[in-house]
Amino acid sequence: MSEELVPGSRESPQPPGPTPPEGWKKGGRMLSVLLSVNVLLLACTLISSGAFNKVAVYDTDVFALLTTMMLLNIIWILFYLFRTARRPDAIPYRDSHAGPIWLQGGLVLFGVCTLVMDVFKTGYYSSFFECQSAIKILYPIIQAIFVIVQTYFLWVSAKDCIHTHLDLTRCGLMFTLTTNLAIWMAAVVDESVHHAHSHSGNSSHARLISDAARAGSTEEEACPCNTTFCQVFEQGYFYLYPFNIEYSLFASTMVYVMWKNVGRLIGPSHGHGHGHSHTPSFASFFQETFFIGPVLGILIFVVGLGIFIIYEVQVSGDKSRTHQALVLYYSFNIACLGLMTLVSLGGSIIYRFDQRTMDQHKNPTRTVDVALLMGAALGQYAISYYSIVAVVASTPRDLLGGLNLSYSLLMIAQHVFQNVFIIESLHRGPPAVHGNTANEPIHGLTYANQDALHALPDYPSTPRLVDTTHAVPQEAVTIISARQRNWRSKCLKDISLFLLLCNVILWIMPAFGARPQFNNNLELDFYGYSLWAAIVNICLPFGIFYRMHAVSSLLEVYVLS
Repeated sequence: MSEELVPGSRESPQPPGPTPPEGWKKGGRMLSVLLSVNVLLLACTLISSGAFNKVAVYDTDVFALLTTMMLLNIIWILFYLFRTARRPDAIPYRDSHAGPIWLQGGLVLFGVCTLVMDVFKTGYYSSFFECQSAIKILYPIIQAIFVIVQTYFLWVSAKDCIHTHLDLTRCGLMFTLTTNLAIWMAAVVDESVHHAHSHSGNSSHARLISDAARAGSTEEEACPCNTTFCQVFEQGYFYLYPFNIEYSLFASTMVYVMWKNVGRLIGPSHGHGHGHSHTPSFASFFQETFFIGPVLGILIFVVGLGIFIIYEVQVSGDKSRTHQALVLYYSFNIACLGLMTLVSLGGSIIYRFDQRTMDQHKNPTRTVDVALLMGAALGQYAISYYSIVAVVASTPRDLLGGLNLSYSLLMIAQHVFQNVFIIESLHRGPPAVHGNTANEPIHGLTYANQDALHALPDYPSTPRLVDTTHAVPQEAVTIISARQRNWRSKCLKDISLFLLLCNVILWIMPAFGARPQFNNNLELDFYGYSLWAAIVNICLPFGIFYRMHAVSSLLEVYVLS
């Protein structure tokens, strides 16, 4: 890994020295994790209990807890920005892998949508404030402040390798992570209750509706939403829930990487790795490809958007058209998932002929990306396997059952091959280098802050620019012909853009209301409403998050190609 000092340093180049051993950090990490686990369990208990009207836990209790957590987080973030980070020895390193520009851009986009949602939610609860608790109006206001403060904090500090107030910083970051996960869970439960209530009103399984749906109807009877403005605000903030959910998960990912980087020492012995120095422009997305991937991806995106609109209109209308809507929905998804599976497999085959070395160096950001991809895919795996069992064991077998079975099998295959392609791409070394002169800048993983390095004990002098010809063995850099490299690079960029656009449309469909699992009576008849609703409401949010996280990872694959 190459290192360079902040601009303006006058240090002369010196041979790289060994990285000093990091201080013992198990105790601080254990303390912060124990704090996080206990707070998260308390939040999960209140949130899950507050979703049912048979339990004496009310949504006001949940709002009060989340509001308190957000206020404490705001206080700690301000302390970090104005005290911890401003100490001269606070940030000796900045990890350029952490918080890439597309992740920060997504955080800002989802944060803005969350602010709009908070405006709608404030307007909704203010429409009948005479029968509402004040905490329900205060909660979205505090959440808006929390989103603004946290977004700024992650924008300026996501790359920090902090070296002061270690235990306090670890506990603060882990508490911030817990707060985001609690907000995510509250949003998922609220959205699930809303969908359960909407589906129970026109479902043949109305007698089996969950307590959550009954709780929603009870609240509506107590505080009816009769005015036009109230109904607009209500529909608006429910449609914006997916952005709030993704914001919480994006923030959690970035906060976890910061927590891993607390007290981290990185020297030249860690290897070269990839940097995020090159940020692709909008025009370069098409200039560096064969156009097949972007064009086909845009075509599938547009067709999928149209099918999603048709599906929502037909399902919410005449029940006789539900079967036709489901056939259309499953047919599109089967075609899309089949293409994505073949394209991912083709990308993995291209890597079989790629002579770049595998990058095995320590990288907390990449570790988190891989763990999230593998973990989030489990949600969709669970739904697919439950559907497969229901289809195979049920009789009679019709067209809709066959499409459902094909859809579930292809969903599993697509996740497997896409994960293999993305993970292999993230572990590839940088593109082949044809030789760098001493005057050419070398972009590495970590930037060292010379003003803070002197405070570290017994750390050797850090060079202004480390020549990678000494840090990396010569045999690790393989030079291939420009023609071969250009052909493979364009193919991989085409594949990454195609998969990116497909994942976007497959995120939009379930995130904004497409629930074929409830409109298709096969699984409902086989498992019963209560069990099937629990399976879908628990697993589907992970499947939705998988799509958006795959988009972020595919952007990085595009850059590294």
